[in-house]
Amino acid sequence: MNVIIGIDVGGSTTKIVGYYEEGKLIGRLMVEAADPLTSAYGALGKFVNENKLSLSQVKQILLTGVGSSLFKENIYGIPTHKVDEFEAIGLGGLALSNKKEGLIISMGTGTAFVRADKDGIRHIGGSGVGGGTVLGLCGRLCNARSFETVVEMAHKGDLKKVDLNISDISAGDISTLTPDATASNFGKMTDGVTPEDLARGVLNMVFQTIGMLAVFACRQDGIKDVIVTGTLSTVPCANVLFKQVERLYKIKFIIPQHSIYATATGAALSYIFKNGQKNERG
Repeated sequence: MNVIIGIDVGGSTTKIVGYYEEGKLIGRLMVEAADPLTSAYGALGKFVNENKLSLSQVKQILLTGVGSSLFKENIYGIPTHKVDEFEAIGLGGLALSNKKEGLIISMGTGTAFVRADKDGIRHIGGSGVGGGTVLGLCGRLCNARSFETVVEMAHKGDLKKVDLNISDISAGDISTLTPDATASNFGKMTDGVTPEDLARGVLNMVFQTIGMLAVFACRQDGIKDVIVTGTLSTVPCANVLFKQVERLYKIKFIIPQHSIYATATGAALSYIFKNGQKNERG
C-alpha cells in the first residue's frame, strides 16, 4: 500500500508521522535535529526500517516547519512538497483532539496561534515566548541546558519564593482574581531562592503568558476550546498551569495525546484530505 509521510523539521527536533494513503495511521517518530537536513534523511530511514516498510512504498513526503526551507529537491527521489506550517498546525491540532473547530496553539521555540474551523485555517498571531524562552532564561539563571533538566529542577521548586500572588498584596479576592492568582511573575524573589525555584518560576511565567494570550484570542470570536500542541505541551506541569487559567476564564485547554506530533500529522493529512481519502484519526 502507498504511504504518505509528514515531516516537521524543527530547529532542535524532527518529527515524522506516517499514514497509508487511505488514512490509516502507521506510526510516529521523533529524533534530535543537530542538522535539519541530515536528521530528516536519517529519521525517514529509521521510520521506514522500524515500521518494516520500503522507500518504494512512500508515495509522497510532506515537509513543514522552520527547517523545511532548507530542502531544495526531492528526498531519496520521492515526490516531496512543502506544507504551510500554520495549515499543518491547524489540521494536526483538530485531528489529534477530534474537534471540528478550536484555537490551536503550537508551543515550540516561540508560540503560534492558529484558528481552525469549517471556514478554514488562519494564523491569527504569535509570541516570542516559548521553549526558547525557557531554555534561554533557565540556562542563565539555573545553569540548566536541556528541557529534561529544567523539568526535573522545576518539580522541586517552590513558586511561593519567586512569584507575588494576590494574597501577598490583598486580604481578599480582587474582582474575579483568587488569592492564589499571580500578581507579578518574579515579583517576590525571597532570600534563599534556589535554582529549582527559579526554574519553576520560568515555566510558570511562560505558560501563564501563553495561556492569557489564548484567552484574549478566544474572546475575539467566542471560541472555548484551546488545543495545545508542540514541544512544551509535553512538560508535566503544563496541564496544571493551564487548568488554573481555565478556572479563571471559563475556556477549556486540551492537550491531546501525541500533541508533539500535531504539525507533522497535519502535514501528512493535508495530502490525504486533498486527495479525497478517508482519515482514521490517530
